[in-house]
Amino acid sequence: MKLGFMTAALPELSLEQLAAWASGNGFGMLEIACWPPGKAERRYAGVTHIDVTDFDAAKAKDVLSIMDKYGLEISSLGYYPNALYPDEAHRETVIGHLKKVIVAAEMLEVPIVGSFVGRDKDKTIEDNLEEFAKVWPPIVKYAADHNVKIAIENCPMIFTNDEWPGGNNLAISPYVWRKMYEIIPDENFGLNLDPSHLIWQFIDYVRVVYDFGERIFHVHAKDMRIDYEQLYQRGVMSVGMGWEIPRLPGLGDVDWGKFISALYGVGYDYVISIEHEDRAFEDTEELVKRGFLLSRDVLQPFIK
Repeated sequence: MKLGFMTAALPELSLEQLAAWASGNGFGMLEIACWPPGKAERRYAGVTHIDVTDFDAAKAKDVLSIMDKYGLEISSLGYYPNALYPDEAHRETVIGHLKKVIVAAEMLEVPIVGSFVGRDKDKTIEDNLEEFAKVWPPIVKYAADHNVKIAIENCPMIFTNDEWPGGNNLAISPYVWRKMYEIIPDENFGLNLDPSHLIWQFIDYVRVVYDFGERIFHVHAKDMRIDYEQLYQRGVMSVGMGWEIPRLPGLGDVDWGKFISALYGVGYDYVISIEHEDRAFEDTEELVKRGFLLSRDVLQPFIK
């Protein structure tokens, strides 16, 4: 197992600057942000450390040269849009870019692309599953044709009022995952598992590892603290808003020893990729880096 991080938290650094810092501080892998160039729509999105717009063999060689220079591997390419967005033009645009990320992953010999399923937040889970059955099988087949696995993060994407009431990502729970895998049983379609999103849904994140071990392709290390005073004030029907507090590993409610032990128990031996979304460590580059180092020190004893 190797320790890495998602690069989106350091948007101002170049890929080479990121690689140099990661290598010099004990990280072995990078999950590289591949949004299209442009303004971010949300925190930690809109970050382009590899521009796949016109990606070719020469650009792939340049990226691999940087990785080789610093002794790093790419755990996955990350692009997390809403492929089930109700507007067809928006949907076609993001799916088109996702396919470019898939092609770039093949050229870089990166086995995994991380993404969201997406969701129409105003429709039920069942209605969204019907749309999922139309949209996602061709994407997964496209990835398979390019020797790439799709790893879906289990983030509900409901943090703000404009994401109310259903959130912008369907793949939130074991019930939904099973329905998804009934529709797409393909072996290259799995999870980028993040235990923090299970904490605030009160889902047993250790049991999830044992139940879905074969589908866990990639793992995010992000923590979550429940603010019980705000939970008391707002109630669970607020769907986490106001009482779910994203934290760095070790500063929230995840028991990392139990979680990583379960991963070893099901034979997972790939990356633990730190996803930094902790507001207490994000105002400056120095703070973000301190956050990654704190997370490294919490997780490293479990990773060999």
